[in-house]
Amino acid sequence: MAIISGARTSGVDGVKKNTATDENISIGDLAKEIGLTTRTLRYYEEMGIMTPPRRQEGRIRFYAPHEVRKLKFILRLKELGLTIKEMQELDAAYSEARETDKIIPRLIKMLDFHINNIDQKMQKLGSLRKEIVDYRQRLIERFKLNMK
Repeated sequence: MAIISGARTSGVDGVKKNTATDENISIGDLAKEIGLTTRTLRYYEEMGIMTPPRRQEGRIRFYAPHEVRKLKFILRLKELGLTIKEMQELDAAYSEARETDKIIPRLIKMLDFHINNIDQKMQKLGSLRKEIVDYRQRLIERFKLNMK
C-alpha cells in the first residue's frame, strides 16, 4: 500500500500536486492510492482522528505530507485491531503531550489488550476445530463411511 508514487499531475486551478513527501495531495487522489473512499477520509475527520485538511478553491480537500503520514498510521492501527474510540484516545493523548514517546506506553497497553483478545479467540477456535474433527469422525464411524 504505497502512497508515494512521485507522479506529478496538474491539480485544481493549476495547482501541482504530488504524492511524494514534499507536496500536497487531493482527497480523491489520496483515497485512490490508499484504497479508501473519500467518504471514509471524511468520516475520520468527523470522528476526530484526522484534522480537517486545508481546502483549495472549489472546496477540494488537500492533505499535507504530515496528514498523509498520520493517515497511514491510523490505517496501521486499524489493521492491528484498534477501534475508532481507541484511536481517538491516542490522538487526544498525543494532542496533549505532542511527544510520540509519551503515547507509546498507552499504545503498547492497547496492543497488549488486542494480543490477549486474539489469544483467547485462537484458543476458542482451537477448541471448536477439535469439536468439529471429533464430530466428523463420529459421523464417519456411525455411517461406516470409507473416508480419511
